[in-house]
Amino acid sequence: MTIEIAKPEHLNSIMQIIGDARNIMRTNGNLTQWINGYPSEEVILNDINQNIGYICLNNIEMVGYFSFLKGDDPEPTYNVIDNGKWLNNEPYGVIHRLASNGKAKGVAKACFDYCFTQINNIRVDTNNNNLPMQNFFKKYGFTYCGVIYVADGSPRDAFQMKL
Repeated sequence: MTIEIAKPEHLNSIMQIIGDARNIMRTNGNLTQWINGYPSEEVILNDINQNIGYICLNNIEMVGYFSFLKGDDPEPTYNVIDNGKWLNNEPYGVIHRLASNGKAKGVAKACFDYCFTQINNIRVDTNNNNLPMQNFFKKYGFTYCGVIYVADGSPRDAFQMKL
């Protein structure tokens, strides 16, 4: 699987992947994540325009999407964490909007493997009912760190890993 920077012409395919991922979440009992049209075309285009949107290709077929930010403090909602603490306060990367259409195995692993080539310290979050993603985080080696709150005030389970 290969990772490439997303381009505006990928938008329709990315939105189809987002829809497929939303359906997979619903099938697995996650009824509260990615609701009310999130992530919208506007959000994805913003990722693309900031060069933080990425596509996952299985041979030549697009099978996944994610956004990836990195720096000293790329995610303001991570400034406050309840019921725990981050592993460190070093510069870190953040992966958001990880989506797979379910047509290929290994999208999440390819995403994380790529991101760890860019920075050795990554923080992530997910809904507490997104058990497939939480299980992936734990299997990959992430440590549960506590609860953060996204912009709309809803809680997310937060994880971190440093190589």
